[in-house]
Amino acid sequence: MLSRSVFTQDHDDVRSMVRDFVAQEIVPNHEKWEREGKVDPELFRRAGAAGLLGMALPVEYGGAGVDDFRYNAVLIEEIAYQGAFGSGLGLTLHNDLCIPYFNAYANDEQRARWMPGLASGQLIGAIAMTEPSGGSDLAAIRTRAVRDGDEYVINGSKIFISNGINATCLLVVVRTEQDDRYGGLTILVVEEGTPGFERGRSLEKIGLHSQDTAELFFDDARVPVRNRLGEEGQAWLQLMHNLPQERLSLAVSAVAQARAAFLDTCAYARSRKAFGKPIGTREHIKFVLAEIRTEIDIAQTFVDRCLADHSSGELSAVTAAEAKWWCTEMQVRVVDRCLQIHGGYGLMREQSVARAYVDSRAQTIYGGTTEIMKQIIAKDLDLDRAIDR
Repeated sequence: MLSRSVFTQDHDDVRSMVRDFVAQEIVPNHEKWEREGKVDPELFRRAGAAGLLGMALPVEYGGAGVDDFRYNAVLIEEIAYQGAFGSGLGLTLHNDLCIPYFNAYANDEQRARWMPGLASGQLIGAIAMTEPSGGSDLAAIRTRAVRDGDEYVINGSKIFISNGINATCLLVVVRTEQDDRYGGLTILVVEEGTPGFERGRSLEKIGLHSQDTAELFFDDARVPVRNRLGEEGQAWLQLMHNLPQERLSLAVSAVAQARAAFLDTCAYARSRKAFGKPIGTREHIKFVLAEIRTEIDIAQTFVDRCLADHSSGELSAVTAAEAKWWCTEMQVRVVDRCLQIHGGYGLMREQSVARAYVDSRAQTIYGGTTEIMKQIIAKDLDLDRAIDR
């Protein structure tokens, strides 16, 4: 495995603790949660008690006061290495996608009201952007919020919302100005028990079964104005500021999951015999695994550079898009080849490579599809600008 310099001794110390937490709290329950379609909410409270939630939140609100995404990356990697990504994904969504919005845009009253619960796991976060009529096109959001005195009245629906069943504190992107595609979006925090807010069915996916994914419905749901996160009409800028971290999170997980599948396949190739010899002695298998290792090491080098840049505030949205699309496509490609090496055993659900195969497929879609990532990168190339010769 390629040596890595992005982590310090402090990160390595935390990694040891995280590894134990995942082994004790997630892995033994993973199959049960996969069958049930969601994790036990108690997992969030235990993660909070272990100090694994809201590391970036201020100490006075229960966080660690350490705004260093590398600690988030440690959690992502250790969950992936132990083959329980679906069950641990809710924790990373809570940390990587939701908490940054509260940390950056909540006012003092909101911080006191929500941050202690987010850090302890008493509150579970989700962010609701995607709608049935549009996915990656955030400017096409139709869910509408109309101000009525000290409240907003929300009508509309969301779909494919991760943590949607377990969440008790949802960041909902709504349209507050009909005629302004980008400047008319606002984030409202919808709390569990809000009248007019209902969850639909838990959606059955081909993979990531223990990650609860839901439909959300708003029928004259009344949310107090004091639940608005930031100023009205500022959601587009808030989302653009925070989406690079989400995409980096997915790139980190993609490389870690690919490495886990690779190591599992190497072990299988050493033990599985065909025609009297371990299949790993066959030149074709050797070459395939050599190619996979090289791809993973290249991706790891790039992602580690992105982690370093993000820690210093230098990661651009374009670079995050590059990392997201390339690493997730690499993951799908690697896991597919690993399953092929397993042969018929790779089709058996009890095999980790089979679960990795179905779990990996969502990676190139959520958080912005590969095509949208390429669009972001292509726009930065400025190829439509005419050059006079």
